[in-house]
Amino acid sequence: MAASNAKASSEGKAAERELVFRRVLDAPRELVFAVWTDPKQIPQWWGPNGFTTTIHEMDLRPGGVWRLTMHGPDGTDYKNKIVFVEIAKPGRLVYRIEGEPPTDPVNFLVTVTFEERDGKTEVEMRMEFATAEMKDFVVKKHGAEQGAIQMLGRLVEHLGAMAATEAKPGDLLMTRVFDAPRRIVFDAWAKPENLKQWFGPTGLTMPRLEMEFRVGGRFEFSYRGPDGTDYPPFEGTFVNIEEPEKIVFAGKLHGPEAPNVRAVVLFAEEHGKTKLTVHQTYERESFETRGAAEGWRQTLERLSEFLARA
Repeated sequence: MAASNAKASSEGKAAERELVFRRVLDAPRELVFAVWTDPKQIPQWWGPNGFTTTIHEMDLRPGGVWRLTMHGPDGTDYKNKIVFVEIAKPGRLVYRIEGEPPTDPVNFLVTVTFEERDGKTEVEMRMEFATAEMKDFVVKKHGAEQGAIQMLGRLVEHLGAMAATEAKPGDLLMTRVFDAPRRIVFDAWAKPENLKQWFGPTGLTMPRLEMEFRVGGRFEFSYRGPDGTDYPPFEGTFVNIEEPEKIVFAGKLHGPEAPNVRAVVLFAEEHGKTKLTVHQTYERESFETRGAAEGWRQTLERLSEFLARA
């Protein structure tokens, strides 16, 4: 009886140091595991509502380091260093999250398991803290409990967008909701005088833009860096246009050796706002495609700023 009581006491103390979240996702286990470990997909759903994420490095192996910055809706940046402890594809991930200056010094272990459930996937995310006090600190100051619930909700939405666009692991898929009517967001893409003001990563300008916004119409534009460097043009063709719901374009990324790219941009009404989905595929991986996720994140942030001024 004493041994049994000791075991129960030990389990109770462990529970005081843990946060556990479970959710069944309507997607196969291999896909869910891939989305959880693909640096192109992670920024699209990682973090609480309103957050965006920049991945600086991700070495997916035991002992490998993953560095990222979460950008809060109020402009605050939260730097994180994550060290992988165990990777058992497609059933289990274990990693340790460490805050980096100037973020608060947090340190906890995360174990994520992926269980097959009749074609769906049950995900369990278990956060283990060194002390109950550290758990309470992260819950009260950083909203860890609600943040994890919202993050899993964003993962559900991202997997739904993948299904709707037939995206595959390795594709670039981004979604964002803009506080503007669909027609205005669509026109930000459709009118050259608008597109020129925001399209491209932070710091780049577009000194040259030629664009025939019609099915079969050609486009060509070039970027100029903040140091005055002019980059090779991006040229292509509009494949499909369904106003104000859809734009499909295809072309060759900057430079003669760059790969061909195809992008589908969807505009959906959402309670007076606009949900934008970008699904981009490449014929092959290259230097030009490796920074695409961060480039699109910055581009959509510039779109948000443009819409706020419009």
